[in-house]
Amino acid sequence: MEKNNYFINIGTREISLNHDANNDDFIVSATEDEIIELREIFDQMYNADIRSFFRAHIPAQPYHQDQSNDDYDLGMVTAFRKIYELGDEQTKKHIQQMGILDE
Repeated sequence: MEKNNYFINIGTREISLNHDANNDDFIVSATEDEIIELREIFDQMYNADIRSFFRAHIPAQPYHQDQSNDDYDLGMVTAFRKIYELGDEQTKKHIQQMGILDE
């Protein structure tokens, strides 16, 4: 399959073929299937984020005992691994400097 360059903004979970002002945090070269996989990771993060929002309104349940937060955190690491795998040299260097995959 043909690979295209995509611009990724992990904060907004944006994946775009077009470069805009705020979507070039990371640049990856990926097939359509690989981008679908990354989109699914972002969707899982979104769902965990929504569950965490509703859990936040239950004051008796601490953050560190919330599966939704754990799911979101795992999604972040999974997304960074995928972005690193598909990323250009600058993207890989940026993620290495962040230290998020040092686990």
